[in-house]
Amino acid sequence: MSAEPIATPPGPWCPDPIRQQRADYTLEDLLNLPDDAPRVELVDGVIQVTPSPTLGHQDISLLLAHWLLQHTPGHLRVAQAVGVVLNTNTSRQPDVLLRKAEVPSGQSLLRPEDVVLAVEIVSPGTRRTDRFAKPGEYAAAGSPYYWRIEQDPVHLYAYRRGDRLGPGGERQYELIADSADLIELTEPFEIKLPIADITP
Repeated sequence: MSAEPIATPPGPWCPDPIRQQRADYTLEDLLNLPDDAPRVELVDGVIQVTPSPTLGHQDISLLLAHWLLQHTPGHLRVAQAVGVVLNTNTSRQPDVLLRKAEVPSGQSLLRPEDVVLAVEIVSPGTRRTDRFAKPGEYAAAGSPYYWRIEQDPVHLYAYRRGDRLGPGGERQYELIADSADLIELTEPFEIKLPIADITP
């Protein structure tokens, strides 16, 4: 009597290499990813798997989200790693964000006008993207505020979408505050954030 072959489960989901080469993935494809798909962003029609964050990155993210939960006014809500549609073939996932409270909680992709603040925590593998690509994309899409947090030591840079225009005629972010000690802002709400509160 011969043994039956053991069924092996299929491997983990990954993007189709042909579609990646054609750069024709859409926002609809993001909404239909299987449950076993890794955390991804859609950039100009190409699906990019985001690298696993470090413990330090996650500590800062959780501490900031906790601080915002305690201090954010009622017309805003805190979220982490939720997709933001930036154009027809690009979606990013800020590490932390503030969204308008009236946005339905069942949504998995937000419109730029729903996002008041996008926050990215810079890791060694995301320096260029978080410092240059994402701020330009968020500003072009219309998100009014962007924070970039550097690690080792923790330093927060706060930006507001200003009147300065980029090469494509889109409005860009302007630095309104930065500190490794205390961030004080009047927008998007009255903020007095000791950097020690978000430092692991």
